[in-house]
Amino acid sequence: MQRRMALRRKLHILKTLTNSKSVKKSSIIMDAFLYIYKLKLQVEAIQREYQYLINHIQEVKVEKDGTRYVVRVTCKNGQDLLVSIIEAFEEMNLNVLEARVTTKHFFGMEAIAEAKGQDIDSRILTQTILNVIQRSTGNGANN
Repeated sequence: MQRRMALRRKLHILKTLTNSKSVKKSSIIMDAFLYIYKLKLQVEAIQREYQYLINHIQEVKVEKDGTRYVVRVTCKNGQDLLVSIIEAFEEMNLNVLEARVTTKHFFGMEAIAEAKGQDIDSRILTQTILNVIQRSTGNGANN
């Protein structure tokens, strides 16, 4: 008797979780199986989308604030990218005042740089950083 009551409770829980309208035990179990399978497909789709985003991330944003520039860089590969970007800043006569970098799943950098001499067009700075990224990722693929 206790086993039947436990089975009924478990079937009721399965029926509730899967929003099953079935009455028969086999139908409730089949509905639960289909529900789990749909969840599995959704998880796989989310994983594929995440991998796509990680593999295709590349963004450079430059905002000018007086003589300072706020630079945000995000891209897939980041090996030696920080050094290359800092060198590009130096070539453009920019002092890096502050920088934060992450390399856990992708390369991410937010830096505040200040022009030493004349102002630099933010579009030119953006294009320079994009060129650095392309050189870096191109060289990384050939190694």
